[in-house]
Amino acid sequence: MQPAAIPTDRNADIASQVVATMRQLGVLGLPRNYEIFYEALSGSNHELSVAVVSLSNRPTQDDLDRIGRAFFPQHHGPAIVEHARDMIAKELEDIAALLRNERTHIEKYGRILDETSSGLSNRSLLSQELLHKIAGAMSAATNSTLDHNRQISSTLNEKTAELESVKSKLEEYKRLADTDPLTQLWNRRAFDKEITRIYNSNRGILFNALILADIDHFKDINDRYGHPVGDRILQIIAEIFQSSVRPDMFVARTGGEEFALIVEGASEDATCEIAERIRALIEQTPFTSSQSGINYGTVTVSLGVCMASEADSPEDLYTKADRALYRSKVGGRNRVTRHSATANRAGKGWLLYKKD
Repeated sequence: MQPAAIPTDRNADIASQVVATMRQLGVLGLPRNYEIFYEALSGSNHELSVAVVSLSNRPTQDDLDRIGRAFFPQHHGPAIVEHARDMIAKELEDIAALLRNERTHIEKYGRILDETSSGLSNRSLLSQELLHKIAGAMSAATNSTLDHNRQISSTLNEKTAELESVKSKLEEYKRLADTDPLTQLWNRRAFDKEITRIYNSNRGILFNALILADIDHFKDINDRYGHPVGDRILQIIAEIFQSSVRPDMFVARTGGEEFALIVEGASEDATCEIAERIRALIEQTPFTSSQSGINYGTVTVSLGVCMASEADSPEDLYTKADRALYRSKVGGRNRVTRHSATANRAGKGWLLYKKD
């Protein structure tokens, strides 16, 4: 890819640059691809930017996947899971060895019982002294077996506790691998998996929708007030998203200033009302420093909505919701656009909500 393919106007909205650049290069609208081009165009990772610029004018998905594996830490998740799996396998082998040892011990005790039983079958030939010796041997063997069983039980309890600990750590690793560290929302990795699940059943296709949101002029906020302020604004907006929807709804931060919400069990009108409610709440929220009292001004978001039934795949759903989001951007920002209205729009009729 030649450097000229990247727009030179640094004041232009990065999200629009990403969409335009990916379309120009014929790149699939996959969530991971959006993340790669966002990071490259924002300039936050110089090595990644160089890797993207070095691509051909028609990069393959394999080329982009290699960049994703090289620069995004969540791809190290499989190694963490593999390590935990090895730990679990070792603990299970230890337990299996204990059980094999226990079986051997029980078989030995059984042989003692069989031999003793055979000897006692003709008690007339046994002296009183020999009977006492046999009884003593039986008692010693039984006590030894009971002590051994108690030891095995204690060891098994310890191994079970160790397995539970490994399991808890594995679950924590998985949670961290799927969590955005700044906002504590789900991250792009988790989103990729969740949006794929929509198309695993007819119910998912019929009763799910995707809302994409992008903070307006976020680069200007970072440039003017610094990244710590930008990070705090991201956290506040994440809190608004979470508090505005049901706890079971999937909310993710999918890019620098992009969020995604998967809505289940709502009509298109109801989904758009959710999006509009979030838009209005963010616009009405005061963004002021609690320490300095500085007012950072009004922060707004643009949103795009697409029903899962209007797309053929997870990639198609994301692309169509993103197109609706793009229409909100070019239409003036701070608004919600539904994809269904963009397919056969007349004039500016595709704008669902316009801020007066």
